[in-house]
Amino acid sequence: MPDNSQIEKVLESATERLERADIYCGHGTDNAWDEACLLLLHSLCLQRADESILQEQMSPEQREHFEDLIRRRIEDRLPAPYLIGEADFAGMRFIVDERVLVPRSPIAELIFNGFQPWIATDPLSVLDLCAGSGCIGLATAARFPESEVLLSDLSADALELTQINIEKHNLGGRCRAIQSDLFANLKGQTFDLILSNPPYVDQRDMDEMPQEYHAEPRMGLAAGIDGLDLVRPMLAQAAQYLNDGGHMIVEVGNSWVALESAFPQVAFTWLEFEFGGEGVFLLSKDELLRDADAFRL
Repeated sequence: MPDNSQIEKVLESATERLERADIYCGHGTDNAWDEACLLLLHSLCLQRADESILQEQMSPEQREHFEDLIRRRIEDRLPAPYLIGEADFAGMRFIVDERVLVPRSPIAELIFNGFQPWIATDPLSVLDLCAGSGCIGLATAARFPESEVLLSDLSADALELTQINIEKHNLGGRCRAIQSDLFANLKGQTFDLILSNPPYVDQRDMDEMPQEYHAEPRMGLAAGIDGLDLVRPMLAQAAQYLNDGGHMIVEVGNSWVALESAFPQVAFTWLEFEFGGEGVFLLSKDELLRDADAFRL
């Protein structure tokens, strides 16, 4: 009887099934092979492995667990990070589930690079607005060990997971989570850097999104007809929450076109990424004040 438990054969079979099922890869991978590898490593209780593992065998228990993950990935269309309960971001691993979006922001590359050359001095106070899992704020805290980071979100469910990730990375001494509708509960506080990956998906994109995205919390994605329902008040209010010389960096994804159209007089600095991504702008406090009339609600 042929041995069907060699890892390479198991992976090839799983990849073929994922491809036939036409799953959508957009939550940390961009192809079915990598998706299968991610689920396999979880089944083997490994975080990373080299190619030598392909010739090894899976135990019956490992194989059963892996096959169940593949089945759920196909039938339920759940993003792989929800199935394994974690996701990598900026070189760190975060606990995730359906309470938060799967971490995937290109802001990770900015954090890796210390926000250079855009920000000249290390930020000592940081706000992660619409924090979700906390991945952006916590990765920033890890990159800048002298910083203090406030992680804010409207969703109480999301903040439960934020706190779990704060504790996971032993950052409770410098990082704090707070519930707030944008800046509503942050009166009197100011920051060197405001980071945000807010909801920014417009109505048309929400209607056309692959099924995998509908497994994520809608309030973390949908932002009205043009995708700017949260970005507009952020721009109107952010200057008063920034220290002199401070900056805000915000991801708006595909809604960058709508943003440019809504504020044609504003010179947004659109950041470029070596490893992919678009729709992330930077504005200084001075620029926000200069264009205050344009941003006024």
